[in-house]
Amino acid sequence: MKLIQVKRETKVEKRHSIKMGELTTKVTYVKKYLLGLPIKTLHKYRETYYGEVKDCKDCFLFV
Repeated sequence: MKLIQVKRETKVEKRHSIKMGELTTKVTYVKKYLLGLPIKTLHKYRETYYGEVKDCKDCFLFV
């Protein structure tokens, strides 16, 4: 059993962008785990409809 692991997890979320409005995208989270428990999120990014990879800072989580 490893002490520290780095895992990727992809979720489908509704996000809100100023230019596009509401959009549904796949958001990938890169998390660090210690003994199977998540410690912190290292990075999160999304893939656009055109295949570009962008950071999630420019769009907001739609509630």
